[in-house]
Amino acid sequence: MNAAQLQKTLRASQYTEQVLANHQSLLEQDYAIDQFQGSLSREYIDQLVQHCILNISDEATWMRAMRILRARLMFRWIWQDANQLTDVITLTQELSDFADACICAAKDFARIPVAAKYGQPIGYNGKVQDLIVIAMGKLGAQELNLSSDIDLIFAFDEQGETDGRKCIDVQQFCILWGQKLIHLLDQITADGFVFRVDMRLRPWGDGSALAISHAALEKYLSQHGREWERYAWIKARIVNPSPEGDELLEMTRPFVFRKYVDYSAFEAMREMKAMIEREVQRRNIEDDIKLGAGGIREVEFIVQVFQLIYGGAKLELQDRQCLVNLNHLDDAELLDEQAVQDLEDAYLFLRRVEHAIQALHDQQTQSLPTEPELRARITDTLGFANWDSFMAYLNEKRDKVMYQFDHLIKENGPDTLVESFSQLEKKLKEVLDENAKNLVYEFWNGHALKKLPAKAVQRLKTFWPHLIEAVLQSNDPQVALVRLMPLVESVMRRTVYLVMLIESKGALQRLVKMATVSPWICEELTHYPVLLDEFLSMDFELPKRQDLEDSLRQQLLRIEVDQVEDQMRVLRLFKKSNVLAVAASDVLAESPLMKVSDALTDIAEVSVNAALHLAYQIVAKKHGFPLDAEGQRCSVEHTAFAVIGYGKVGGIELGYGSDLDLVFIHYMGEQADTDGLKPISGFEFAMRVAQKFMSLMTTQTLDGRVYEVDTRLRPSGEAGLLVTSLKAFEQYQFKSAWLWEHQALVRARPIAGEMSLRKKFEVLRRDILIQPRDENYVRAEVLKMRQKMKEHLGSSKEQKKDGIFHLKQDAGGIVDIEFMAQYAVLAWSGTNKDLAHFSDNVRILEDAAKSGCLSSDDATALIQAYLRERAESHRLALANQSMQVSASDWHDTRMTVCKLWQRLIDPSADFVLDSE
Repeated sequence: MNAAQLQKTLRASQYTEQVLANHQSLLEQDYAIDQFQGSLSREYIDQLVQHCILNISDEATWMRAMRILRARLMFRWIWQDANQLTDVITLTQELSDFADACICAAKDFARIPVAAKYGQPIGYNGKVQDLIVIAMGKLGAQELNLSSDIDLIFAFDEQGETDGRKCIDVQQFCILWGQKLIHLLDQITADGFVFRVDMRLRPWGDGSALAISHAALEKYLSQHGREWERYAWIKARIVNPSPEGDELLEMTRPFVFRKYVDYSAFEAMREMKAMIEREVQRRNIEDDIKLGAGGIREVEFIVQVFQLIYGGAKLELQDRQCLVNLNHLDDAELLDEQAVQDLEDAYLFLRRVEHAIQALHDQQTQSLPTEPELRARITDTLGFANWDSFMAYLNEKRDKVMYQFDHLIKENGPDTLVESFSQLEKKLKEVLDENAKNLVYEFWNGHALKKLPAKAVQRLKTFWPHLIEAVLQSNDPQVALVRLMPLVESVMRRTVYLVMLIESKGALQRLVKMATVSPWICEELTHYPVLLDEFLSMDFELPKRQDLEDSLRQQLLRIEVDQVEDQMRVLRLFKKSNVLAVAASDVLAESPLMKVSDALTDIAEVSVNAALHLAYQIVAKKHGFPLDAEGQRCSVEHTAFAVIGYGKVGGIELGYGSDLDLVFIHYMGEQADTDGLKPISGFEFAMRVAQKFMSLMTTQTLDGRVYEVDTRLRPSGEAGLLVTSLKAFEQYQFKSAWLWEHQALVRARPIAGEMSLRKKFEVLRRDILIQPRDENYVRAEVLKMRQKMKEHLGSSKEQKKDGIFHLKQDAGGIVDIEFMAQYAVLAWSGTNKDLAHFSDNVRILEDAAKSGCLSSDDATALIQAYLRERAESHRLALANQSMQVSASDWHDTRMTVCKLWQRLIDPSADFVLDSE
């Protein structure tokens, strides 16, 4: 060995003296390979670890081999650091790679005795479960220091049980597995340790279960995750990558990185900084180069606060490493170039000092020593003439960090109050009537406000002038304020929403605009404030079908089959948030009517498909799978079950308040039993799937329900079975159905379930609709049904006299146009089969024109009237208004519709509309 370098190494570290005494021959062999020059790749480190434990089967030998390897590598790294043969970034990367390799080796070795005793852990999905090891802190960022502990969290993908003779659940298996892993690395023996393991960052900390499922972790972060945990999870990394681990880490991203610009991170940083300062004072460690003023932690705080604020929008800020993110802050012009340079220089020097301190005795400490001998060792290692010159340089670096940190805390955060309360009150008096003024007074002087914590009141006072300023700039300040006050009251305890509205650029102005247009949107946000997250991140484009499917699948993927309440919650919030997105696009981006209906229908279809999949899984888990009508075993992919959409959803014409008209059909062997432990007949299986589906979709909770579902259009209506076999459906439609049921079938369309069954239904629907029918009979039946609807649902005589027109049910309204389209299909598709292809009114009318059954002018007139009336129905729904409008405003449109109604359906119709 090089004598001068050896002497410098031993001067830097008393620990290396002991290692050299215990393992000199091994160290000389290591030195002979490369003279401790150059870096070690991850592949090489893996080979070292694997070679070290090759063919070792007993625990004591394994632990000794790993501890000796660790001592050899620590000697090398301290040698390189003391002789400046490496740099901070390379050294911390190699230390992190070694930790990863040790964890993976320990995980593999620890599994053996646990699996031998209990068998393999099998999830409910049938897959063998792995222990997902999440590295946090320095290891997560691959910035491990010389004598750091490793912060870990253990997780697993899905609950289940082991398959051994002695059965335990998957969680208990993973707990035992994790305990053994910790023991292998952390236990101090005569040969030392491999790594100190700290598990306190797991959900609920000490005292909680050592391993947590994906679903439980997601629930914890969404319901109980604290601000400091957002900082901690920035650096989270999966040590043993796998698809399940990747999905778990992806699940945590929305918790860490909010979609909006999140200035509440500043407040959390201040609180964490104050907590650390109290700890520093309590422990009397002011000269701690990590936790003390201007230390490593302040550099990390500066970087992390920008990550939390902007990381949701600027994906490049989601990197785990401090220096990488510092440079991104420069690129994004969030910090100036000089500030970034000062922080980077200080960080690298502080990390070198940290290594010098820890090298002394292989101890996890960042406190500067007080003993003259140890101080002399550090100054020699770092190349300073004496302690005073070292401290002068160190303090220069720390002062620059302190300056940037203090500047960040003082200068950033929520904007200064726009105006004082007194100024705002003066302006409000000019635009509010007495009732609105009283509403404001009662809000500020009511019991609800008095019960708020002081912090919440302060945030509310910060928010209030921003709200009033936005309201005063709106078209109708009083309407906007009155509609938004309930929303403010509903979120004032969860003040992060107030911060979001202040700091999200333009969000408050958009919210005020939507409030003036749509009380319905305000009510949705008031009842379900969680939707504000979605609202603030909206780009006001209509959601795409593929994005909807991907989003809901990801949300449901990690919920266990038997966690029905969580499944329903996800379905409800998925539906509500996406309908809100459509409404926002409708109001703010003025999206076209048919695109809006397409999007609303897509949301419903995606929800129905997901609910059906869940219902099928739940029933199959309990009873096994049935056989189909041809004797083939069903599965989650081959369900032999389908959902048929009727009415608005079938016609791809959903509105904001539409319920779903659905019919269930199946293709199962009704008499054959399922193959589970609790077998039931195929018929009963189909019934239970439909019942479970209805429960998932319609159960009323505090979050509302997913959709109202109406199943009365099934064969025989309410008297009929909830689910019908395809064969029984066919027999009923050909032999027993009324004409109005064929009318309903015009708008029927399969929207969920097995594709082959859906195709069979489409063929059957077409065969039913293209039957030759007597036009006069069809006309008479359609007219009879229409008259019944007008009598029960249309405007009364008194309302008509008062000039009221029911946009949907009165003569010339939406239903008249729908009935004419249905008449066209039933009367003419026997000779013009293409008319039976589509289920939506617009394309039916277009095809009627193409086939020559309607003139192009008549079809165009009906389509334009239909679209105008439906657009108004959407506007009324958003405004929480009824379908009763001024008849005079709709005279010309109604005349167009009624003339065509007279020509096609009722030649005797009287359509002198003004005298209704």
